[in-house]
Amino acid sequence: MDRRDKDKKRHDHHFKRRVMLKKKEYGGALHAEKEIKQHVGIFTAKNQGGFLGPCHRRDPFSGVYVDADQAKNFTEDDVIVYSVNRQSEFHFIRNLGSIHVPKTYALMGVYAYHLPHAFSENAQSIANKGTIPELGKRVDLRDIPLVTIDGADAKDFDDAVYAVSDPDPRNLGGWRAIVAIADVSHYVQTGDALDKEAHLRGNSVYFVDRVVPMLPERLSNDLCSLRPNEDRACLAVDMIIDRGGKIKSFRFKRALMKSRARLTYDQVEKAINGVTDATTEPLLSDVILPLYGCYKSLKKARNLRGTIQVESMENAFELGEDGSIKSVKPRSRLESHQLIEEFMIAANVAAAKTLQAKDWPTIYRVHERPDKTRLQSLYTLARSLKIAVKKFSTANIIGSINELLHLAKDLPYFRLFNELVLRSQAQARYSTHNMGHFGLNLTAYCHFTSPIRRYADLVVHRSLVAAFELDGTRHTSIDLNLDDVSEHISKIERTAMEAEREVQDRFMAHYMKDHLGQVFDGTIVGVGIPGIFVELDGIGAQGFIPKQDLDGDYFILNETLHSYVGRHTRKTYQMGNRVKVMVTNADPIICSIGFSLVKEKSTRKKFQPKSKKDEPQKEAKPFKKTPTYKKRKPKTTPV
Repeated sequence: MDRRDKDKKRHDHHFKRRVMLKKKEYGGALHAEKEIKQHVGIFTAKNQGGFLGPCHRRDPFSGVYVDADQAKNFTEDDVIVYSVNRQSEFHFIRNLGSIHVPKTYALMGVYAYHLPHAFSENAQSIANKGTIPELGKRVDLRDIPLVTIDGADAKDFDDAVYAVSDPDPRNLGGWRAIVAIADVSHYVQTGDALDKEAHLRGNSVYFVDRVVPMLPERLSNDLCSLRPNEDRACLAVDMIIDRGGKIKSFRFKRALMKSRARLTYDQVEKAINGVTDATTEPLLSDVILPLYGCYKSLKKARNLRGTIQVESMENAFELGEDGSIKSVKPRSRLESHQLIEEFMIAANVAAAKTLQAKDWPTIYRVHERPDKTRLQSLYTLARSLKIAVKKFSTANIIGSINELLHLAKDLPYFRLFNELVLRSQAQARYSTHNMGHFGLNLTAYCHFTSPIRRYADLVVHRSLVAAFELDGTRHTSIDLNLDDVSEHISKIERTAMEAEREVQDRFMAHYMKDHLGQVFDGTIVGVGIPGIFVELDGIGAQGFIPKQDLDGDYFILNETLHSYVGRHTRKTYQMGNRVKVMVTNADPIICSIGFSLVKEKSTRKKFQPKSKKDEPQKEAKPFKKTPTYKKRKPKTTPV
């Protein structure tokens, strides 16, 4: 072995050692400088091989050429996961399938955003060994008619609710309510392999056609899923609520429960409106109507407290059995959704206040006040669109925002203002320091209700169990650095949201490929230097129109009013304006949809620039005929 080989071997040894030393204890996150980075590319055949070009937003890598031998197993438009080392050597990792098949898109999101998606053998083993605990010292809630209420396509049911009129005469018109949450902390112990996997993921990621779970299926879809008529471990909060929706008292219990029924939002909505089925009919008077009554009280308190009344605008994709997209439409928001939301908020508030009073370390969900500049921009836009909103009050920002949303309620750009209000808000995050929640107008708030899909909720469960010795053990400290955990899961949450949004954009672009050449009504939802963005009615698809395609005039951007104004015609394209557009292109590779404006028929005369011949002429003077003279014959001189 010559000297160069020895030096190389020594270098490799020290590099591997540095890598091992810089692995974090939690999740094994690698912080050493990486030699190899993973990429996701789209394959295009070339002479003597092919090219893998980038196909997602986060990868600045321009792509790589592959030779004929490497390319022989790829077909046109295959999505390939690969890496390239410092020597520009290509390494194949996985073929995800064709870009023209929607089933490929979630996998692209997983690899492009480096989302952990395979559980270790140790983690799986711990999950598989889990069993439902005996009653022991747990509170027995199995005779309480708790029910779960979820979407029709839900696979796991981790929260159950119950309400009944409070018999205490001192609380006339009040309620006793119970929110029971799957006891994930019973199965996931701090510091074990399963806990490290959950911490690394931070949360479950929800794509259009699948979920990348935070916990193995044995827990999320089985032991921690509150199935009807099966014993399940839970952590429950028992609350007393007055008729005005104020929570008078609450107590947390580690319990054993048995769900009475698995209900859907649609079922509960219909039952509230008097249309029952075989499942809801026997539950109507004793279960569903008391839940609805308690919800109305909680909603009174919310309205009195004042919260931002923004409506989440989401698109629902209907998929065929083969994964194809059958339809897309805005997801409807029912009163049954709001019912569950109010019960969950009440439970989260109770958990935050309990731990705050105990002065026990935990993780809060904090939401700070919005930036004044963004709010001013929102107000300016509303006034420019002739919405008679009053100037935003710094003392009551929530009231001012709600007034704007109320005034825009029946206008065609109500959806736009909901989105703009959401954009104007600060990013909610996790913190060990309680700073309140601006959007909900609460002084203390944490996440307690979804520990199978959010690590923050699992931490809160452990805090409650430890603070009140619900496991029969005395605890004097916590085992985690919660500041680091808060920062990590806040970052992971943002990454998951970006991945979910990108995958949904790909699905939408794929769906719109079948609508090329079709004309839709829409609303301008964005105005920037490159051009304008339009959202289609009834579908929610957003597409782009370049500035140079705006009617042929020279348009000037007004950033204050979010508009383009024609220099000659004064034609205006402003955020919130209604337009008619035609779909010109849709590309799921780059998540792009293109529109062109459809000109409306107009009775106005077409504009023509002025010229000299169009200028008014001065009145001509009467023409005077110039006298003519006969040409005299020259005199001849006699010879």
